[in-house]
Amino acid sequence: HEMGCRGTSLNSRVVELVVENCRSSDGEVEGLTDEYTNLESLCMMNVGISSLSKLPSLPKLQKLEVSDNSISGGLDVLVEKCPNLTYLNLSGNKIKEMSSIKPLQNLKNLKGLDLVGCDVTSPDDFRDNAFELLPQITYLDGFDREDNEVPDSENDYVEEDEEEDEEEGL
Repeated sequence: HEMGCRGTSLNSRVVELVVENCRSSDGEVEGLTDEYTNLESLCMMNVGISSLSKLPSLPKLQKLEVSDNSISGGLDVLVEKCPNLTYLNLSGNKIKEMSSIKPLQNLKNLKGLDLVGCDVTSPDDFRDNAFELLPQITYLDGFDREDNEVPDSENDYVEEDEEEDEEEGL
């Protein structure tokens, strides 16, 4: 018998989930299932994961924070499982190569990406290259292309028109 009441699962109502400092036994994402259909924000900081391959399908997920783990690649899984991500925090992971973040090109709604503390950020031209590689992102490590810091209100990465300042020269 298929369970007919899956839609009433408590997990399907969870919008935000925070898991911090509890270690994964095998470096994989644990305990998350496809039932978390309405999850919009997921935080798994310092949980010892090295792979996102077991991430379930999270179609509504917009914000994913997986800082201070051992992730070095495999980010293409995010395109498949979390196609609507707007913000991704990979700070403090083992991402060394630009090629590792290339799959993020296919996250069309991605506006903010944090890679602070990853080796990939070491080269001086990293920011230029990253913005070129990922033209859809507005903020990288908390700053935009012009080195303006993310305003607090922008933490939701909502697009706003900033055309208002241009009429001062009258």
